Amino acid sequence: MLPTFSSGTPMNAHRRHVLLAGAAFGIASATPLAALAQAKAVTDPRLAALLDAFVEEILVLDPETATSIGLDKGARSGLKSRLNDRSTAGREGQVAAYADRAKRLRTLPRASLSGRDLTTYDTVLYAMDLGSEGGRFAYGRDVANPYVVSQQDGTAANTGEFLNAQHLIDTKADCDAYLARLEQFATALDQESARMADAASRGVVPPDFLLAKALTQLTELRGMDAAATRLVGSLDERARAKGLGAYAGAATAIVAGKIQPALDRQITAVRALQAKATHDAGCWKFPDGGDYYRWALKCGTTTNRTPADIHQMGLDQGAAIDADMDAILKGQGYTRGTVGERMSALTRDPRFLYPNTEQGKADLIAYLNGRIAAIRPYLPKISRLGMAAPVQVKAVPREIEVGAGLGYMNFAAIDGSRPAIYYVNLHDMGNWPRYTLSSLTMHEALPGHAWQGAYLAERHGEVHTISSLVNFNAFIEGWALYAEQLADEAGLYKDDPLGRLGYWQALRFRAARLVVDTGLHDKRWTREAAIDWMTAATGRSTAAITSEVDRYCAGPGQACGYKVGHTEIVRLRQKAKVALGPKFDLRDFDDAVVTTGGTPLSVLESVIDRYVAGANGT
Repeated sequence: MLPTFSSGTPMNAHRRHVLLAGAAFGIASATPLAALAQAKAVTDPRLAALLDAFVEEILVLDPETATSIGLDKGARSGLKSRLNDRSTAGREGQVAAYADRAKRLRTLPRASLSGRDLTTYDTVLYAMDLGSEGGRFAYGRDVANPYVVSQQDGTAANTGEFLNAQHLIDTKADCDAYLARLEQFATALDQESARMADAASRGVVPPDFLLAKALTQLTELRGMDAAATRLVGSLDERARAKGLGAYAGAATAIVAGKIQPALDRQITAVRALQAKATHDAGCWKFPDGGDYYRWALKCGTTTNRTPADIHQMGLDQGAAIDADMDAILKGQGYTRGTVGERMSALTRDPRFLYPNTEQGKADLIAYLNGRIAAIRPYLPKISRLGMAAPVQVKAVPREIEVGAGLGYMNFAAIDGSRPAIYYVNLHDMGNWPRYTLSSLTMHEALPGHAWQGAYLAERHGEVHTISSLVNFNAFIEGWALYAEQLADEAGLYKDDPLGRLGYWQALRFRAARLVVDTGLHDKRWTREAAIDWMTAATGRSTAAITSEVDRYCAGPGQACGYKVGHTEIVRLRQKAKVALGPKFDLRDFDDAVVTTGGTPLSVLESVIDRYVAGANGT
């Protein structure tokens, strides 16, 4: 995939269904956004031809993304039989392709473009330049992951759920393609093992605690009977359900004969790294660690902010949020101790926790579905887009939950074949006091990730397919954090003070990330110091914070995108309010952001400036 610059979740996209917001809500169509629905995705034929070519090139290099967004059909059906190339040559080809596309884009005079075309041009060029720039850090898995294998990245950690949730089974050809991908699973593992050894020769080795978690995942998968693995069961069960026959035998033979031996080799490779690993948590320990982290922050935030600037932003915003939380806590009778201490007591309070049972987990999933339903009536207050935005809620698969994130989103397929999937990690039910779940759901589902992704899925005629392939962490996560704020402003918590407290705690958590990520990778904090500081600041459980800190160690800079992106969107909203005065409409501002399809923050400001000019008739 193109530089995701995000949490690693592909930004999946759109089906062919265009519904004008005016028709959906009975709203007069004479709004700044209505004109966008009449426009082609790209009007300049030279730019359109370049972007069309880019899409095809990208999908050939990244067949897994083709499957994720539903573009592995028809003339591209051969892509469904392939996994991505994880070799050194594959990484070098990826970087060379970024540079080549940037060079070709620059042959098109920027001054000849305007409106949406200009936004798309600037967005794609930024992505290509940033991806090319990352070529100097050739040891990483891809553009923003310094370790080829960790507890959250790697074929063993990710590919099984990809095949289960995103490789759809409707025909015998789909089953054969699944088997072909299973055949390549072992090759991908061996490519990773070779690249881990190469990275180690360059002085890049994951810290010992990340290797320990990765080793646990690998050994658990290897320890399963081949026939009992989800790799086998997912295909066989779905094929039988569609009347396509039995595939357990063929899949089991591949798992036992090829994948398990490759897992043995990767386990050996990880154990070899353990002999070289230290407990140092940050990427400052790399030979070029300072340069790498500055680039990682650029990927994560699409800004040139320094580590020191971001660290201070986190401290300042955290102090301001503490003041708001203190007022809510006092209003609920919680008066003793720091904000963090009071939140820690609430986190442990059994009144707010679901039991660690199968029924408790089912009840939590049901509650999340209820929160999605609860926000839907508020959506017309914040957007005119009127999208369906279907969302499924699932628990993180048990075989990967030890190292997986606490909550994340797989966006809907581009052709409507699969809805957005909102995953929640239920490994430790103590991570999820009930009052935290509304805010999480607003972030991951509606009006957060699933809503933003639904624009690409349901309004495909308004944005080029390239927007489904170029994803910017600060935009995606900034929007989702802003969506949490929108839910509060719309009135979701008017009768739920503890739910509103959970929202503020989520904001506090993201401000703390700025401090901890820069602390680990720039200020040389230890893992233990980061866990202690963040637990005290946020009141979240030690288990949840440990998972988070380990995530930041594996993906430097990514966690900074949330609050930096949110802060910039709020700043631009205030700028538009001042410029438009009584003409300002929240729905039009929000839709101006979403209908970009996703941009770097520097490009987003130019979009809002054009939105303001259009609303003012200038």
